[in-house]
This record gives sequence, C-alpha cells and structure tokens, in this order.
Amino acid sequence: MTCGSDITTKGCCTPASERDVPVAQADSGVHSASEVSSATLEGMIALPGGSFLMGTDYAEAFPADGEGPVREVTVDAFRIDRYPVTNKRFAEFVAATGYKTEAEQYGWSFVFWSHVPKDRFYEMVEDTVAAAPWWCKVRGAYWNAPEGPGSNVLKRGDHPVVHVSWNDAVAFCQWSGQRLLTEAEWEYAARGGLEQKLYPWGDKLRPNGEHRCNIWQGEFPKVDTADDGYAGTCPVEAFPANEYGLFSITGNAWEWCADWFDTAFHRAATAATRINPKGPPTGTGRVVKGGSFLCHKSYCNRYRVAARSSNTPDSSTSNMGFRCAL
Repeated sequence: MTCGSDITTKGCCTPASERDVPVAQADSGVHSASEVSSATLEGMIALPGGSFLMGTDYAEAFPADGEGPVREVTVDAFRIDRYPVTNKRFAEFVAATGYKTEAEQYGWSFVFWSHVPKDRFYEMVEDTVAAAPWWCKVRGAYWNAPEGPGSNVLKRGDHPVVHVSWNDAVAFCQWSGQRLLTEAEWEYAARGGLEQKLYPWGDKLRPNGEHRCNIWQGEFPKVDTADDGYAGTCPVEAFPANEYGLFSITGNAWEWCADWFDTAFHRAATAATRINPKGPPTGTGRVVKGGSFLCHKSYCNRYRVAARSSNTPDSSTSNMGFRCAL
C-alpha cells in the first residue's frame, strides 16, 4: 500500500491526519477549583510550582526538536491528574454528553500494524504512511474500538484512552472543568522534583534491572518482545509513580499539551516570558510529551522527560492520550 494524500508524518512516533474537512478547534479554557466536582479533585495532586531547569543539552537528545538549551522556567502552583485520562473516565464523558471524537466523525484513525488482526489486515487497512508504513489507516478505529471494528476496551478501563485528538482532549476538559497542561507544567510535574534527570526516576532507564515505564523492547518495528509485560497500552498503575505521585507520566501513551509546537520560540524568551510560558501564539502542531509504548532508543528515544514532539490538533492514533490540569 502507498501513502494517501491525507496521510503525512509529523514528529517521530505519531502520524498526522490531515483531514479533508476541518473540524472547528476548541479553546483550551481555564477553570477554577470551585467549578470542578469533588470526584475530579480527588484524582488530582496539588503541586506547589516554582522554578526548575527545563529542556536538556543531553548528547543523545534531538536538537532539531527544540529540546535545548537548558533554561530556568517558573510555573505557578497547579493541580494535575494523578493518571492520564482512562478509557473508563472518557466513557463517562461520552455517556454524559454524547460526544463524538474526530476519529468517529472522520471514520478512521491510525493503528499500529501489528495490532491489526492478521486475518483481516487487508480488509481493514485502507492505507499506510509511506515514511512510516507501520502506521495503518483503519476505517472504524476510534477510542472504543482501538484496533478497529471488532475490538473494544471492556477489559481496558484502566488503560489510557487513545485515538483522541487535541480537540477531543480539550472538549473533555471543557466538560470536566479542567484544562490541558502547558508544556512547562508537564515537564515540571514529570521531573518529580529531580533536576536535569533523563527520566522521572533518574538517569538509568532500568534501575536495578527493573522496568519503570511501558516502551518498546526488541527490534522496532518488527519484533516487540514485551519484556516489560506489555505489547500495547497498559494499566495506568502498572509502573511506580514519580516522586510527585504521578503515574504513567512517561511511556504508555503520548500526552497532549496546550502549547503550539515550535523548535525555536523559547530561544528568544526573556526572563519575564519564562514565567508560566505558554508557547507561541500560533502554529500547525500541538506539543505532545512523554513518549509511548512504541518508543525505542533505536528510533524514537523520546520517552525522556525533556523530549518533545508534536502533531496536528485533529490527529488521532493508537498511542496518543492526555491528562488534565487545573
């Protein structure tokens, strides 16, 4: 199969869905604690904010992504979801509102090739991405049918919801009374109080030989040995939380942030604009952070805390989700 005109690559691990018919983009919104249910607040952690060193000058980083230079950034106190939004929580939103995700509106989403049933592959896959043929355009794939028709999330209620676009994530936030994190808030939270470490727990990917996140093991994209116990998404509590008590902050599923993506905007920042930075005023892609179960050092070493990527706001894949802030 060859790449269709509406399929491109954007960033490293997530293909962009350049749809033929645009859907109006939502406003990221700001809410106060008084507008949020007690159940939602109970699932959040209050962080004090403060100054930290954002970015990295790590030798194996991706300078073209705008990971560096290291700079001091300050964020105000905020609340953050302990977990990424799960299938169970997203189902509550859908049940309450009747919301249809963009994948449902357009009728398709991107699924990783080995997750499509082998006996139905040529029936289900309409197209693949030329530059990344492991990404398949699957008609009928969406959050509640993540591998396409015939699949479901009945036993994955505690997995991060995927196949949600940035616009879908913002719509959820408008319902829940929350908002998406800025990239600076996300990185501050993910670091868990540690300074300039590669991962939320330190500099070793597997301290004492233990897996700390859900990423790819084996030969990408052909063989996933699933040595960490998972060959796709996993429960959000499958691995230990960071020092701030946040689970699944790296690996598992990419997390949408509020900011437009730019590789150089922060280089021109002043001391004043490094206080609660929100990224550039416009752009074509939104920031995603944290990596996913498909990240592997040989191809996409972006499960590091400072790593970053992007995708268009209407794109959806089987490895992109989100968490909320307040």
